[in-house]
Amino acid sequence: MSSAKDIAMSAALERSFSNNLSVSPSATFHSPPSSFLSGGLPRRTTMPKPLKPFNTEDIKILLLENVNQTGRDILTAQGYQVEFLKTSLPEDQLIEKIRDVHVIGIRSKTKLTEKVLREAKNLLVIGCFCIGTNQVDLEYAASHGIAVFNSPFANSRSVAELVIAEIIMLARQLGDRSNEMHRGTWNKVSSKCWEIRGKTLGIVGYGHIGSQLSVLAESMGMSVIYYDVLTLMAIGTAKQVPTLQALLQEADFVTLHVPETPETKNMISSKEFEQMKTGAYLINASRGTVVDIPALIKAMRGGKIAGAALDVYPHEPAANGDYFNAQLNQWGEELRGLNNIILTPHIGGSTEEAQRAIGVEVADALVRYINQGSTVGSVNMPEVTMRSLTLDEPNHARVIYIHRNVPGVLRKVTEILSGHNVDRQITDSKGKVAYLMADVSTVNTDDIKTIHDSLDLLNSRILTRVLY
Repeated sequence: MSSAKDIAMSAALERSFSNNLSVSPSATFHSPPSSFLSGGLPRRTTMPKPLKPFNTEDIKILLLENVNQTGRDILTAQGYQVEFLKTSLPEDQLIEKIRDVHVIGIRSKTKLTEKVLREAKNLLVIGCFCIGTNQVDLEYAASHGIAVFNSPFANSRSVAELVIAEIIMLARQLGDRSNEMHRGTWNKVSSKCWEIRGKTLGIVGYGHIGSQLSVLAESMGMSVIYYDVLTLMAIGTAKQVPTLQALLQEADFVTLHVPETPETKNMISSKEFEQMKTGAYLINASRGTVVDIPALIKAMRGGKIAGAALDVYPHEPAANGDYFNAQLNQWGEELRGLNNIILTPHIGGSTEEAQRAIGVEVADALVRYINQGSTVGSVNMPEVTMRSLTLDEPNHARVIYIHRNVPGVLRKVTEILSGHNVDRQITDSKGKVAYLMADVSTVNTDDIKTIHDSLDLLNSRILTRVLY
């Protein structure tokens, strides 16, 4: 992280600072404020004061994997340099690109490993324009002062609706009938085709998606049970069961909505298929590693499982094309050869509404972090925020000190700031990382540089930023 970027001493910034003006090209122009209006009353302005770590146009952002236009528009409107690509990048190209950027926006295919992040010398923040963050080394990012934001809720409805559609399709064998018609075969049957009314839906993971799905399923006449590692309040008449086994034994349809963790890897395997009802159905719209696919193939061939819908897979192609084959997953051919199985290419959240909402949510979080230092919503940093400075506070600076969570740091920071008036200060920690934010008044560019350089010399430092 280049401290020179955070304390830009260019003539443009010095002029901006002395005139109490924002350097943002998108901000409304304000003439230099005078101390008194014509009537002799103090001039008061309540508009937020945009804080910039350096010239806005110097902030470089790389957006990969076709991030929605809403997010791109928000970032571009700030005056940032935004580079947009529709695809992910191979690791060598990603490393080359990430060296110079301050912000990177990704979806699920781009892997930001320690090897990649080591090369990101200027990176301040990562935006995951999706629910999951397992594609990012969160611990390494936090230990190097890189905040990570995602959108955990925006596509919940889209996923829930897809699952409802798949429940109906599996119950009526619609995938098979459609494929037969495309081949010219008329096969009008009712054997083993069911209404979903009166059936039991078992939801594994009763979070934002699971709870919305619960409401939709009940409205269609299903009974809902759910299993979660936390005790959660039921919505409607849904009932929480104490164990996964209890859910599997009772449910006609089992749907999975859990994160990818060591505990959830192969959560549904041979033992779990044996515990399910004969003729039950399985839906996975969570993460590809949650289901043991070879065990699923065996259970379906043996008649234990009547149908399945998979939207996620242990290994997924990095781009669209004819890549879902045995080279990617060795069981690919066997999976495609099963009857009454719905295979979709990780499209649970791929609706216009969801992608627009995700674009807005993540882009807004990135802007708040870049311009204000707010970490609210970060998945790997302590959540810290303070009210915005206003144009009434022109000679203020916001000091952000990300540091290792060790004893004695606050005392040393207080000593550095003791020569200035600290209007507000807040600090919080998360694991080994702590985040301190302080607003200091009546400072000039020399003061700001002194504060920055002094904090940078502390042994506990991970990253120092001063916004003004």
